[in-house]
Amino acid sequence: QVQLVESGGGLVQAGGSLRLSCAASRSIFSINVLDWYRQAPGKQRELVASITNSYSTNYADSVKGRFTISRDNAKNTVYLQMDILKPEDTAVYYCHARWALRDYWGQGTQVTVSS
Repeated sequence: QVQLVESGGGLVQAGGSLRLSCAASRSIFSINVLDWYRQAPGKQRELVASITNSYSTNYADSVKGRFTISRDNAKNTVYLQMDILKPEDTAVYYCHARWALRDYWGQGTQVTVSS
């Protein structure tokens, strides 16, 4: 079992920054890929960024150059640094891990970007 708890969401003006954190209940060293997803009202959940345990990263085109995903295996935490935020980044952001053939999700954290 893996429990994931996100934090760091909130209300920010366009152009601002937020840093999301996702703390895992177990060591993330053996979790190959950790992801951040987001879901805006009326839209499907979409992949925002991924990071492997060799620190290879992948980003959605819409956030490239603005968001940075990182992981700290010693703290069992994955981060999403979000800069130059836009109103279209408004969504609930979810942390995701796939471990032992199961998918685990956090409860989500709301990010609202005002124009």
